Amino acid sequence: MLQARTRWNLLPVPEEKASALSSALKIPELVAKLLVSRGMETVESAERFLYSGPQAFYDPFLLDGMKETVTRIRKAIELKEKILIFGDYDADGVSSTSVMVYTLKALDADFEFYIPNRFTEGYGPNEPALRWAKEQGFNLVITVDTGISAVHEAQVAKEIGLDFIVTDHHEPPPVLPEAYSIVNPKKPGCGYPFKGLAGVGVAFKVAHALLGEAPLYLLDIACIGTIADLVPLVDENRIIAREGIKALEKTTKKGLRALLEVAGLKDTSLNAEHVGFAIGPRVNAAGRLDSAVPAVELFTTEDEEAAKMLSAEIDQLNKTRQSIVSEITKEAIEEVELNYSPKENSVLVIAKEGWNPGVIGIVASRLVEKFYRPTIVLSIDSEKGLAKGSARSIEGFDMFENLSLSRDILPHFGGHPMAAGMTLAASDLDELRNRLNRQGWEQLTEEDFKPVTAIDLECSLDEVSIATIEQMNKLAPFGVNNPTPRVMISDVNISEIKKIGSQSNHLKIQFSDGKHKLDAIGFHKGELMDELSYHSPVSAVGELSINEWNGYRKPQLMLSDLAVKEWQLFDLRGIRDAQKKLFSLPESKVLIIAFEEETIHHPAFSELQERIFLYPQQKEQMDFAGKYVVFLDVPKTREEFFYLLESNPKPERTYVIFYQDNDQFFSSVPTREQFRWFYAFLSKRKSFDSARHGEELARLKGWSKETVPFMSKVFFELDFVTIENGVIMIKDRPEKKDLKHSTAYRNKLEQAAIENQLVYSSYQELKNCFDQSKKSHQA
Repeated sequence: MLQARTRWNLLPVPEEKASALSSALKIPELVAKLLVSRGMETVESAERFLYSGPQAFYDPFLLDGMKETVTRIRKAIELKEKILIFGDYDADGVSSTSVMVYTLKALDADFEFYIPNRFTEGYGPNEPALRWAKEQGFNLVITVDTGISAVHEAQVAKEIGLDFIVTDHHEPPPVLPEAYSIVNPKKPGCGYPFKGLAGVGVAFKVAHALLGEAPLYLLDIACIGTIADLVPLVDENRIIAREGIKALEKTTKKGLRALLEVAGLKDTSLNAEHVGFAIGPRVNAAGRLDSAVPAVELFTTEDEEAAKMLSAEIDQLNKTRQSIVSEITKEAIEEVELNYSPKENSVLVIAKEGWNPGVIGIVASRLVEKFYRPTIVLSIDSEKGLAKGSARSIEGFDMFENLSLSRDILPHFGGHPMAAGMTLAASDLDELRNRLNRQGWEQLTEEDFKPVTAIDLECSLDEVSIATIEQMNKLAPFGVNNPTPRVMISDVNISEIKKIGSQSNHLKIQFSDGKHKLDAIGFHKGELMDELSYHSPVSAVGELSINEWNGYRKPQLMLSDLAVKEWQLFDLRGIRDAQKKLFSLPESKVLIIAFEEETIHHPAFSELQERIFLYPQQKEQMDFAGKYVVFLDVPKTREEFFYLLESNPKPERTYVIFYQDNDQFFSSVPTREQFRWFYAFLSKRKSFDSARHGEELARLKGWSKETVPFMSKVFFELDFVTIENGVIMIKDRPEKKDLKHSTAYRNKLEQAAIENQLVYSSYQELKNCFDQSKKSHQA
């Protein structure tokens, strides 16, 4: 057995609906199942998901507050009033700000943009910035990707005569700001058909309303914020992401082209992963370590030299960010292991003075990956007595909802079920930690602390083809609520397996069902090779892709996890470094059993002596449950061996070495015809000096040198002969007895049978032997 590293959750799919969709759209059933599992159960919804383009954008005026917002902005443009775009410092905020910059520029507005400094101002609109705006002659402030929680700031704006428009997508607080207007699809009472827009999506809708048509030329920017902000890539977000990626590939914006080049994506066929893991982090790096203003300038510049300079600056910031993240992550892991053991903490709240507040969200994500606990990482500012943090959660623990229960000590916080940001008094950290831990233990079970792998569908090897994978890829771009399809392949055989990579830390494996084969690659899964018995059926979970090499294309599976349902037999018979193999196994799981005391002291197992149990002397200490049981040598009898197997629970794995110094099997048991000839020979000779002539006789007859002494011993035990000083004398008229009355003969037969069954059998014969004993035990 090989336990999966995660909980496999195969999502249910109504077969009839999938079959009907497959027939109607003429698509493979696997693809139809994917669509149904993602909520596209009708032909209409599936076609909209697969094929809808910009024409499917909803009317922006369906957003509550849009009419008032557009009217006020147009009035400001008409009256030449100064407009301030107030953005945020992450990739979504930068994209939102840039969309508004392009839009207001197209409308010939008098405007500027403002991005708060993460370190000196913090998140969202703030009173000093608004008072500065008023002093600078601004009449209208438009927030993008922020502002829904700015209750105090909206009141300040009202008091100083500054019109304050909020465009945002974050969860609204219980009390909304008293703004001039609010555009947020999540606002209570807003009937907009799609609630999942990113901040840039809301800004795009405002631009759509202002310009009178969807600004498709801004989709290359809109897709960056949409994908980077991890909003659901369905409905309008899917259109923004899919069409935006296409636009980004061909963009003429100098800043975006420079950014693609430093990210190594120039002239690349782009996908959502490129945006999410190469472009997004670079844009985020600017606001995480310094100011996000250069990122907005990069997105909006028309100067090629400036674009190159800004992209290089942002790329360098990203490299610095990576180094800082690694250092803080290492310190945070040490803090958890020293002071906040996951066994005793359902939620991890880790804080330290001096940690860069711009990257602690990434660190929180790393801790969730390692410990799989809801996690908050905070940076303490001792001078102000404040702690600023970012939270990341796991399935089953709504971070926003749970933090909402501590509003009394969280003056500033916001976010989503899986992520949040907050500022609180450093003196309240222990209280927050205690509260969240109580809530965690109440809401989460032991099972919840094991990561979940959601599996879209189960498929057989004959269903996997290049054509099917290409059809699956039509569901791209993949992301939140539309993840890359993950499939499960059950109980297939391993036809090839090996470790690859310069450090042998990756796994290459080929699955087979007898007729079809599928290659699989497991990055950083090389160690699994030592945990797989090649003869056991294996189940695998992963993502299907097409491997292209030298013009040849074939399907492959990118492995996420592996499992073996049945017990595994590992055959180490005849392997020279068997002792080394045993040392690679976890000592707490291994139970090593020997049947001969001489084996324990044999040089081949010298380093294992203290860990070997002798049967039957120490049988009371042998518990097979959950163990890797190792049989070091050959048992004396089959009866004692099978009794040992049948009287114990099934182990998780079984390793067989069956070491022995003397091979009884190959020193074969003499036949009854040989015994008859030898007895007749002795009867004719009356006496025979076997010590002097035994080996010569054996050579003449073509027997092994052990044959004559063995048959002599059998005859002696049957009282057919006497033996004195090596001379055999035949007895006169001995009592007739069968050969099996001889203990030596019986032992020889038994030992040969054991070796035949355990030592010299094929792998499958040996496994069948174990299986029979297990069935006997279960019966």
